[in-house]
Amino acid sequence: MKQHPKNIDNLSDDELITSYKRSGEPYYAGVLFQRFTQHLAVVTYKYLKKQADAEDALMEVFEIILRDLKTHDVINFRAWAYSVTKHHCLKKLKSENDKKFKPESVLKQIADETNYDFDPYLLDNQIEDLKKAISNLVPEQRICIDLFYLQEKSYKEVSESTGFSLNEVKSYLQNGKRNLKGLLTNTVHEP
Repeated sequence: MKQHPKNIDNLSDDELITSYKRSGEPYYAGVLFQRFTQHLAVVTYKYLKKQADAEDALMEVFEIILRDLKTHDVINFRAWAYSVTKHHCLKKLKSENDKKFKPESVLKQIADETNYDFDPYLLDNQIEDLKKAISNLVPEQRICIDLFYLQEKSYKEVSESTGFSLNEVKSYLQNGKRNLKGLLTNTVHEP
């Protein structure tokens, strides 16, 4: 086991970075990271809002720092670590948002269930048509369609969120799909 300097807390950020780059010992980067952990934890929580997600992101940031610190010339560790943390959180949020709303998959699913003519070449127009059609549904159908298709909730979760019975949820979804088909097939695209 390697001996680390006893006065490591007296080393500057730059000295810790240099020691890490020379030795490859994660210990040095760990000491440096520990100095700013509280600050970075605030950043992860600010963006991700959930404690568990923020803690996971903080550990992922440490791994990124271990990897990237070897190859980057870092002048101000605090600013650099903040930037790495912020970008990592934004990337996670974008990934989550990409999972939540996939209008093309919603259109495909509705098309499969209602015989609507889905055309990937007209996707942008069809997404706009879908949004308009959903907004024209009665509120109960609109809420159920949104929760079930766009937020990918189960029948039970939709029922719990809305207070509707399972049978009401299924009925609103069935009628909503039928009405969407009618609204979508009556939409004509002007050249």
